[in-house]
Amino acid sequence: MDGAGRRAAVLGSPVGHSLSPVLHRAAYAAMGLDAWSYDAIECAEDGLAAFLDGLGPEWAGLSLTMPLKRVALKLADSVSDLAAKVGGANTIVLRDGRRHADNTDVHGIVTALGEAGLGAPASALVLGGGATAGSALAALAGLGLDEAVLAVRTPARAAEAAEVGERFGLAVRVVTLDRLPEHLTAELVVSTLPGRAADAFAEPVAASGAALFDVVYAPWPTALAAAVADAGGTAAGGFGMLLHQAVRQVSLMTGRDDVPVEAMRAAGEAELARRA
Repeated sequence: MDGAGRRAAVLGSPVGHSLSPVLHRAAYAAMGLDAWSYDAIECAEDGLAAFLDGLGPEWAGLSLTMPLKRVALKLADSVSDLAAKVGGANTIVLRDGRRHADNTDVHGIVTALGEAGLGAPASALVLGGGATAGSALAALAGLGLDEAVLAVRTPARAAEAAEVGERFGLAVRVVTLDRLPEHLTAELVVSTLPGRAADAFAEPVAASGAALFDVVYAPWPTALAAAVADAGGTAAGGFGMLLHQAVRQVSLMTGRDDVPVEAMRAAGEAELARRA
């Protein structure tokens, strides 16, 4: 199978700036999978079913970004326990005519936190209530926490993420972002807010003395990360999460364990530097 031409791709909308093609192609090159290809394909939620129906036997798998992670669960033939509990799949493995949905985001967060020296937090607060927040809560439960605080703009929007945490055994307390300074007592803050949405909270988070894991990876550092670092704290970015979720995806799609993490890291860092 390694020698045959196989295809994979990242799907989402928007998907043009995805770093996934750089990471996966670097892996294929280092693994000698010269006949494998990996593309970025624009696909909205209502287009995923038709896209999947049109795939031929040369397809090995798909990486899924927003807004496809939840709808993918309904379109798969089988779903991993992890993806079902998280409520979203960022990976579809295509094998023997069947679609298997999985989640590698949780692995990406756990591994990235460990690399940053943040793998054993005594307490944690998560900013944001979307799908990534759910994966972050699952990761924190996997690291041994039994409770966490979830800070969101409106509590109603946090319901799904909070339910994810509870499915993993976390007691989740929901607070509002406008009262954030009152709740900044955690050892670790995980920001899943997109773009510059966390800028407004840079000063109170930095003043709290908490370490930071920010899922944003470009541009880096974010205002939030810069403030934490300037205050002498640890601030880790989302590139590690992106890298390690991709490493797990390559393993799932190729069926191989010899995934070249450092080659993928170097390719991703070089591309981010080029874009900057």
